Amino acid sequence: MQNTTFLRPETNGTTYTMVDSSGNTFNNLNAIRTNKATIQKAIREDKAIKLVIDGDDIKMTTTQQVDKDLKGQTPLPIDLQEQVIPSDIPLAQQELMAFINQAPDLKPTLMKMGDLKWKYLIRSAVRGKNIMMTGAAGCGKTMAAKSLVNALDRPEFYFNLGATQDPRSTLIGNTHFNKEDGTYFSESTFVKAIKTPNAVILMDELSRAHPDAWNILMTVLDQGQRYLRLDEAEGSPTIAVAPGVCFVATANIGNEYTSTRVMDKALMDRFIIVEMDLLDKQDEVDLLKELYPNLEVKMIDNIASIAEASRKEMATDTPRISSAISTRTTVEMASIMYDGFELQDAATVTVYPQYDSSGGVDSERTFIKQIVQKFVDDGSDEDLFNSELTDEEDLSNQTT
Repeated sequence: MQNTTFLRPETNGTTYTMVDSSGNTFNNLNAIRTNKATIQKAIREDKAIKLVIDGDDIKMTTTQQVDKDLKGQTPLPIDLQEQVIPSDIPLAQQELMAFINQAPDLKPTLMKMGDLKWKYLIRSAVRGKNIMMTGAAGCGKTMAAKSLVNALDRPEFYFNLGATQDPRSTLIGNTHFNKEDGTYFSESTFVKAIKTPNAVILMDELSRAHPDAWNILMTVLDQGQRYLRLDEAEGSPTIAVAPGVCFVATANIGNEYTSTRVMDKALMDRFIIVEMDLLDKQDEVDLLKELYPNLEVKMIDNIASIAEASRKEMATDTPRISSAISTRTTVEMASIMYDGFELQDAATVTVYPQYDSSGGVDSERTFIKQIVQKFVDDGSDEDLFNSELTDEEDLSNQTT
């Protein structure tokens, strides 16, 4: 049942309270945190707060002059009058908690990360933690990291450390010489980044980086040091990391990823880990529908079902494939099917090349082809791999 009333907002400088026409106090902590900007506006403009309560949903908007709107209004429900804000929570902490509580509203529609992990990601970033996004290739780590940057609305710097051939040049800079200036040092973009207060620095593919890059980053990422040493020599100059800088790294961790290195435990200890999960079938379907709304629902469902079958296989004790089909691949499949390709053709150019063909009929490519063929034929979910003919069925087939 929906309940509407009007409140007079008040503040003592550290906490907010709101009073209805009968003098009852509304002190719902979560609602006040979530609507702090609305409350501040009402106080500045001497306006009332229109409070609409519909079950667990609480909405606030500013309205007209306080005295006019409070006159003769329905008092607050009793259960809302008894909630009290702890008076010892500093205003800065209230603001931070309010921002964290709004995290789900900051998550992009296409970002299928669960609300809890997204909220933890936001909280870690605003607290200045070093964050490492891990998970299977193509599961959306980089997208999540970039979405975090956009949500925080802070200065952004991006570095693909997996593609860096010269870590010192990328992370520190270079020494140059000319006749006019003699020897001089030109700092890297990374140095500029760490000197930028409240910057979010995205370090993509950290697990593919050269170990020299890891060594350079050790003091940068250490919460007790937070500086970049310009040279390995004793007493060499250092550059301090500016206040509020947040480092976000992405990494593929595991033996199944070629070209990645076993990351130094000391380096990993400098991060909090946020593991990205592969999407379940429904989330995969929802994502593809949002990206390609004009693609037939049956086509989208088949793509998601093929991916789901590969992920179920990877979850078995003895998987017959080396990796599951990623969301990056399903998006590419949907993209070319949107351009007129058939499912079989889409799988041929996007899925099959990812799987080893050695071993003939026993190869993992043959296995993944069987999964795809199931949906090319009739879209059924019959298990082609674990069903066995009985002796009678086998004999019958041989004699017909």
